[in-house]
Amino acid sequence: LTYNPHQVFHSGIPITLVPLDATNRIPINEEFFFEFQRHQSTYEAQYCFKSLKMARDTWFNDRFYTSYFMWDSFTAGVAISSMRNDKNGELGNDFAELEYMNITVVTSNKPYGVHDGSNPLFDGRTTPKFGLQKFGVHSGHVQTGITDSFCHVKGSNKGQCEDGYTKEVSGPEAAHIRVATKAKPNMDKNSPLDREFFRSFLEALNVQENSACFDIKAQFPFYREILYKPDFTHKNMSRPVIVDMDMSPGDFISLIYLLKAPIEAIDVKGILVSGNGWANVASIDIIYDILHMMGRDDIPVGRGNTTALGTPSLGCDYVSIIPQGSGGLIDSDTLYGLARSLPRSPRRYTAENSVEHGAPRNTDHPELRQPLAFEVWQSIKEQLDPSEKITILTNGPLTNLANIILSDKNASSVIEKVYAVGGHIRDEDGSKGNVFTVPSIRYAEFNIFLDLLAAKTVLESSLDITLVPLSSQRKAASFQSILKALKHADHTPESSFVHRLLLLLHDLQRKHRLYHHMDMFLGEVLGAVYLVEGLNIKPSLQSKTISIVANSTAGTGGQIVVDKQSASSVKVLADFSVKECYSRVANSLGNKVQSAVIGSFEEQTAVWSRPPQKLET
Repeated sequence: LTYNPHQVFHSGIPITLVPLDATNRIPINEEFFFEFQRHQSTYEAQYCFKSLKMARDTWFNDRFYTSYFMWDSFTAGVAISSMRNDKNGELGNDFAELEYMNITVVTSNKPYGVHDGSNPLFDGRTTPKFGLQKFGVHSGHVQTGITDSFCHVKGSNKGQCEDGYTKEVSGPEAAHIRVATKAKPNMDKNSPLDREFFRSFLEALNVQENSACFDIKAQFPFYREILYKPDFTHKNMSRPVIVDMDMSPGDFISLIYLLKAPIEAIDVKGILVSGNGWANVASIDIIYDILHMMGRDDIPVGRGNTTALGTPSLGCDYVSIIPQGSGGLIDSDTLYGLARSLPRSPRRYTAENSVEHGAPRNTDHPELRQPLAFEVWQSIKEQLDPSEKITILTNGPLTNLANIILSDKNASSVIEKVYAVGGHIRDEDGSKGNVFTVPSIRYAEFNIFLDLLAAKTVLESSLDITLVPLSSQRKAASFQSILKALKHADHTPESSFVHRLLLLLHDLQRKHRLYHHMDMFLGEVLGAVYLVEGLNIKPSLQSKTISIVANSTAGTGGQIVVDKQSASSVKVLADFSVKECYSRVANSLGNKVQSAVIGSFEEQTAVWSRPPQKLET
């Protein structure tokens, strides 16, 4: 990857580089911050200041004013000034000192010319790729990852590798590039701002010409935030259920289906979110919006880890198996654009935080802090009656449940059952798993492989677990069948949303090769259906003793194997009535009972555009 910028530098395109040497000269200081606070006459200025203030309030130490830099915005300013001055035939730049240098991007490390198998541009080649010099700055060891031992200095926490380092050189490996060396001081000596760019930045943000026309409160004159919470006073509440999900499209369909189930059968107490699955944790907003649509703003949502159990917050390899876009992280974050049609919940995923929960300082609204998964678990557990136990449905990696087991010694005593959607049991039929992004991983399933240690912790525990494996999910993965069932059922806002989502997934699968796996998400609904319907879908269960192959470095990693010597036994949903499954889902989504209280964003904006009705006295 470090060779990509080298190619750009040497492409012959006129380039102006704004390196850290320049951007480090403009840290956000207190004078700029308070001047910004005083000058917010446009909506965009207000938005930018709010973002900056949140960054300051959540900064990890007390040195925000010396360690936070306006890198991107300063670079944009340098670019605009250069383009404007070049067009007018003027020299120089308003915001930065510029000079030409002979530089290159270093893509390897000394000793140069020594080939150790890490450098694809040289290793195994008689002639270096791209005509590179055999003993040049690109011919040495290439860093293979953040844990590369070659880069570690013994007795120090600093590395010695220079991959990606920009340096001045001479000879044919040099590119003649214009470089910003430092930020210019403010020409107005009476200004509290010490940089010319700071003055221009605040001035530009507050110019009324081409300013934003409105924010949401100006756009909708009767905008108001309402939380919808059900009244179950006279209801016989059933078993408490926690849903653990990684926010794939199938998970959202499962959630809507569970919210439609009679409260006498299923009482959804909370939702835990894995951030190491199919979507970014900020997609929690979609969960909030669905809960808002269904009138269930009472259900707490807890954010789990963003990496697999026991892995660092940076450099986790597991999540890299999720495709970027093409039905993966980017697409799932937005539900392919359909999330925009959902009503907007007042609850949002935010960076708000509080000293009470370990933050260095309170933000403006610490009460809006996003709860963590373990906190939601503890809260639900504390509210249980002495005779109650919790049922957990997991529709993603088992990271959250593993953390609960490891962190709460009494967890197993209050967990009645676990329904785990995932896993591929390797048996005689030789069927493959579904980790299609890594061809060498032939028999693993995504939910298990995304956190092998968590899967081993949970599935080899003493919990009462029913596994809904990949083989069963595949039986419920027909777009035609579920769409046909929905077509013949009654219509509600939630069934219409699910129908549009399924139509889009089906269309993507048919038209685009990169979306070939879309039907995989259909099978994820099976766990929720079996949890609610039980015997109604004519299930066939088998008891199996299993073990998890947790070696992620080999092609066998992530497999579930039948192991007669293992002490871990799970019930496996081996078969069921597919027709009954589709019918139950469609009829439930079309049921007018426990239907959406506000059907769409369009309906919501209509409410915000008229004054609230006064209650008659």
